Amino acid sequence: MNTIGKAWDSLIDLAAGWGTAAILIRMFFSLLVGMLIGIDRGLKRRGAGIKTHVMVCLGSALVMMTSQYITLTFDAKTDLARMGAQVISGVGFLGVGTIMVTGKNQVRGLTTAAGLWACACIGLAIGIGFIEGAIITLCMILLTLQVLSKIDIQLQRYARVFDLYIEFDTNKSISAFLQEMHEWGVKVGTLEMSKSKLKGEGPNAIVNIEMKKRMERPQLLNNIRDLECVRYVEEL
Repeated sequence: MNTIGKAWDSLIDLAAGWGTAAILIRMFFSLLVGMLIGIDRGLKRRGAGIKTHVMVCLGSALVMMTSQYITLTFDAKTDLARMGAQVISGVGFLGVGTIMVTGKNQVRGLTTAAGLWACACIGLAIGIGFIEGAIITLCMILLTLQVLSKIDIQLQRYARVFDLYIEFDTNKSISAFLQEMHEWGVKVGTLEMSKSKLKGEGPNAIVNIEMKKRMERPQLLNNIRDLECVRYVEEL
């Protein structure tokens, strides 16, 4: 363990310095970070995958090293954080491109957008030689994406307030649906109706549901699907 620890310390010290070896080490870690975060997003078939995350991390690392290069090479006093600050704010346009609102008012891509921003921040840290902070942050991000996401799914499963997208047979079906919810002890917070784009189809609605009783959401969804007045239901 002593040998491994000494080798790691030597690697960190080398990366914190300045020269070809330091640049190669920093860029390698940037590649590794972008690849690991991108693999998670790619496996979940998100808009931004391995290539996008790798390029963001490599680019931000290069920007930070460019700032350091300017400071070391030229006599002019420069702010090392100036170019990095532009990366942190400027990478937002990539994040916006991954966020979409579907036809059912579902928001998709928030985690991917946050991942891109965090990837850029890690790249900046690596670019200036702060390898330890970058690796610790990477581990925390991977823990969040792999473990905490499962906890989040379980929390959402047992949450009492959630939204449903429902397609009804006719306009009269809505009152029948509301009556059933009242009898089941389920509170309907809001109901946003819209007309179907297909001729002959009934209306659809985004319904905010609040369960008073301890009923699992899958059970409630199955009960709603069995209603004659409902053609289709999906949790948002």
